[in-house]
Amino acid sequence: MWGAWFGGNGGQKRKDAPKKAILDLRQQLDMLQKRERHLENQMAKQDEIARENVTTNKTVARNALKRKKAHEHSLEQTNGQISMLEQQIYSIESANINQETLVAMKNAGAAMKQIHGKMTMEDVDTTMEQLREQHELTQEIGNAITSMPITEPIDEDELEADLAALEQENLDEKMLKTGTMPVADSLNRLPKAANGELKGKSKAPVEEEDEEEELRKLQAEMAM
Repeated sequence: MWGAWFGGNGGQKRKDAPKKAILDLRQQLDMLQKRERHLENQMAKQDEIARENVTTNKTVARNALKRKKAHEHSLEQTNGQISMLEQQIYSIESANINQETLVAMKNAGAAMKQIHGKMTMEDVDTTMEQLREQHELTQEIGNAITSMPITEPIDEDELEADLAALEQENLDEKMLKTGTMPVADSLNRLPKAANGELKGKSKAPVEEEDEEEELRKLQAEMAM
């Protein structure tokens, strides 16, 4: 009752009207297509009768041709009706699709309007500018954290000096344990003359090795 007053049932009927029209047209089209096949069969049958009696009974053959012509005329009318129904079905389907498309577009427009609400381009520009500022701030903070050393830089010269001192301490400890003295210290404690004699004596083994080498060469030549 309330639907009838406010047009609820009427709106549903208007929505279902194209579907009902298409359904009725398809039913009529199906009936005409069946009639088309029937007429084609009748034409083939009358043509066969005429061919069988064309030489033996011309009257039968003539009547068969008349019936064939009548069937041909009915078939032409049926074919015309089929074409009209198919065109109407196509037109109604196209109009119905256009209407549904328009309704869908209207609903989409209303949904977009509701989503956007009071949003303006100024709001969008302001939001984007705030995002850019925050992004730049994040980059600046990251650069500051990574570029600023947490501890003071190490003096490389001082580090090398400490390393040399540790090596000397380690060497001194070994000498104390073994009871020996570094070669450098021993040489420094010897007189200069003694140092010179040691240097001169170091050449003797070399000269002896040269003489033995020459002796071996001479023995080899005499053996030849």
